Formats: sequence, C-alpha cells, structure tokens
Amino acid sequence: MKRAALAIVLSLAAASLRAGEVYSIDKNHSEAGFAIRHLVSTVHGRFNDFEGTVDIDRAKPEASTVTFTVKTASIDTAQADRDKDLRTAQFFDVEKFPELTFKSSKVVAKDKDHYDVTGALTLHGVTKEVTVQVAANGFVTDKTFGDRAGFDVSTTLNRKDFGISWNKTLDAGGLALGDEVKVQISIEAVKKGPATK
Repeated sequence: MKRAALAIVLSLAAASLRAGEVYSIDKNHSEAGFAIRHLVSTVHGRFNDFEGTVDIDRAKPEASTVTFTVKTASIDTAQADRDKDLRTAQFFDVEKFPELTFKSSKVVAKDKDHYDVTGALTLHGVTKEVTVQVAANGFVTDKTFGDRAGFDVSTTLNRKDFGISWNKTLDAGGLALGDEVKVQISIEAVKKGPATK
C-alpha cells in the first residue's frame, strides 16, 4: 500500500516537472521586427537587444506563459539619422522609457499550432492589453544545439494608443506616417539546462 502511494506521488511529481518547460529566447537566432507606412512606402525596422522566457506546458498549452523585454535604444532601421530621431521624445523617448515589455495573461488555442496570446504590453509608459497571434513551429532536440522551440509572433498596434503621436501634414494633404505598426517577431528559444537524452 505504501509503495503504491509512493509511486503515485512520484508520478505526480514527474508530471509536474514535465508540465513546465522553461525556454529562454536565443537572441542570435531570433528577430523583433516592425513595419510602418511612410508617405507611399513601407519602412521596416527591428530591435537588436531583447530577451524573454517562455514557460511551455505541452500537454496544456493554455497554461503556458511568456515574458518579453526590448531595449528601445536598440532600434535599427538601417538609417542612422532616422534611428536617432526615433530615440527622441517625439517617438520612443528611450532615456525616459528604456524598455518595452510584454507579459502574457491568457493563451487560447486556435488549433494545434496556432494560438492567441493576450497580455499586458507596456510601451512609452503606457500599458495596454493586447492579443498577439502565435504560430508554433515545433520542437527539436540536438546534442550540439540542445532542446529548442520555435515561434512566429505577429500583431498590429496603433502607435497613438501608446502616446507616440508625432506626424507631419504633407503639402498635398495627408500625413507622413501611418498610425498602424505591424509587428513580426521570430523566436528560437533554448531550454534551460541540458538537452533531453
């Protein structure tokens, strides 16, 4: 009887350990990008300094969580003068708001590989609840690279919702910048600890 009880306790403990698999974002194989309309074209940019963790419950995905932090000064649009402007108080105001953060609060499965992840996004000193679309790209185990998981994340934000409202009226009418910012994040994350044998 005692042996049976001990076996049950050990199996529950093992299940608990398997439930939460913590992965850290591998910045060298991930990208945090965005795009916004400028005049009659689309300008693309990225942030080069970011980090995050994903606590994955494969058996119960809705119990998974994610946190993501970006250093706003790392903005990079491949044009130095423009990046300098984007760091000023007219836009990201990086000295006052050095980070943007996302912390999930809910995960809803759309199908086995696609999820809506809702959480608190703090940007430019403003916190809003947003929902991002996540595509799970699978898991891989390798002796060299370890245990890894991949995700593609996308959403569209209105920059004015976060107090970034600068614009310029054109001579012929209309505005220089669009309000909507398309966000595209590609994540490769590595499991903390040794690879699964």
